[in-house]
Amino acid sequence: MPEEIILDEIEISPEIRIPHILKYMGSKREIIDFVVEAIGQVVPESNWVCDLFSGTAVVTASLKERFNVHSNDVQSYSSVLAKTYLSDFKRNIPITTLVQVKEDALNFIAKFKEQNPEIDFNYPQNIDLKEVQKLEKAQQDLINRPFSTGFHLFTKYYSGTYWNFQQCLWIDALRYVAEKHKDTTLYYAVISALISAMSYVSQSTGHYAQYRDVTSDNLEDILAYRRRDIWTYFERKFKDLITSLNGTATNLYRITNLDYLDCLQLIDEGSTVYADPPYQSVHYSRFYHALETLVKYDYPVVAHKGRYREDRHSSPFGKKTTVRDAFTNLFKGVKNKNANLALSYSNTGMISLEAITALAEDVFGPDYQITTIEKKHIHSTMGRADERQQEVTEYIILFKILQNRGLVDVGVPN
Repeated sequence: MPEEIILDEIEISPEIRIPHILKYMGSKREIIDFVVEAIGQVVPESNWVCDLFSGTAVVTASLKERFNVHSNDVQSYSSVLAKTYLSDFKRNIPITTLVQVKEDALNFIAKFKEQNPEIDFNYPQNIDLKEVQKLEKAQQDLINRPFSTGFHLFTKYYSGTYWNFQQCLWIDALRYVAEKHKDTTLYYAVISALISAMSYVSQSTGHYAQYRDVTSDNLEDILAYRRRDIWTYFERKFKDLITSLNGTATNLYRITNLDYLDCLQLIDEGSTVYADPPYQSVHYSRFYHALETLVKYDYPVVAHKGRYREDRHSSPFGKKTTVRDAFTNLFKGVKNKNANLALSYSNTGMISLEAITALAEDVFGPDYQITTIEKKHIHSTMGRADERQQEVTEYIILFKILQNRGLVDVGVPN
């Protein structure tokens, strides 16, 4: 049976500044010290660590000063966030760049309004419930309108949903500015600052699974979000990013957008994998589909009230019928590369800790040492339950290859 360790307080030294970009389900930001220290127990200094389900890439960012990092996620927006954290904005993006970004965005907005003068929606003071509901519906109907101008995706698809028309127009304008600088550090700074701004002006509950219909109970709250200015939040985060991120020092990095099994075939022999798969039947492609569309900007076919992409990825870790096979395939992929593994999971997951370790023992056999570390953690439900927060036990299961396989011991670095 695996050894069990309870770890309450761990500190990383030196402290690494990781700017917050996005409110995200399952984010390890609040327990990042716990995660990084656990990973350090199964990886040698300066070796490669693959963050297999990187999400917002905060784990990747936290590892970048100690190890070579490979950030992977099937979602495209994850690679943008990873590139942001791994870029050297301090030396490559002067603060004066912000002036040109705003000027280009304002020019885009002026041209759009000149070409579409009949489209204009505002939320005046003292507007009543029925007027707001009518205003929202009129904006939502823009999805049926043909546009002759480019860069109108969010204005057409999402006006009156998670964001209002004016906010969507700014999203399209800033996305246009980003595209002008594709494949440069400025592209990633603009997209990441925009992702942050979008999350803070959206009237939904911190994700994009569904927007709220306006009722008498939530009218004032929704109006407060409708009146928020995208540029204010964008500017604040842009300044934060370009003054705090200074790249990867001397370490190497890779960024991929692959299914986890495809990625496991690419990792280096003898490297280390950090896996943080979905714990429950919550598909991130549903909750963050708008971010995927922002990055791809491909005018996808959308459906349902939430206006989800039809090509959304569905994880086998989020289905009871496939979760056991998903873990078995994960373990086989790790073993085939003679790699170490640090696996995050919780007591609220779709499969028990005992079941996971039993599957792992069947695959790894006597060639790996298995250690379980745990930590109590207050987890945000992001509006998915009656309680906004719940206490969970966060596990990290360490799978460390043993010397008797003829490989070098990968103990804790000196």
